[in-house]
Amino acid sequence: MEKNKIQFITRTSLIAAAYAALTYAFAWMSYEQLQFRISEILVLFAFIEPRYGLGLILGCVLANAPSPLGIIDVVAGSFATFAAIMYIIAVRKTMGYSKKSLFIASLGPVISNALIVGVELTYLFNTPFLMNAIYVAIGEFVVVTIAGTTVVDYIMKNRGLADRLSMD
Repeated sequence: MEKNKIQFITRTSLIAAAYAALTYAFAWMSYEQLQFRISEILVLFAFIEPRYGLGLILGCVLANAPSPLGIIDVVAGSFATFAAIMYIIAVRKTMGYSKKSLFIASLGPVISNALIVGVELTYLFNTPFLMNAIYVAIGEFVVVTIAGTTVVDYIMKNRGLADRLSMD
């Protein structure tokens, strides 16, 4: 197998495993209406290297498989992650690799999860959509926009670390 394919498979697997493991480790705050899913910080790794997207989606599938919300959480949560990653990649491609574009990219997971998971929670719990969307958005904003941008900005400033995370 070619070196780049092996590297891609390995890193995809590692990202998926890291996302799932972080979700399980903090399970007490990773599910339900108000959630602070620490693993969501990793979604911004798609800003550093867009090819991490597949691993992040697979990680979300694995993380949501034992969810107390059932199969709907696997489908809706993974689709929200897919939408967030597409947004992050589009922002990076359009605006470049900067702190400002990282901040704007971080809003994609906040919005996609608020809308998609908000609808899911409304369906499952028969609670008001706006309330669900706000709760999910708060958790995503704290984890992704505040904590995630801090982590990824540090990585971006550390050229050696950023280069190591690149698949080129």
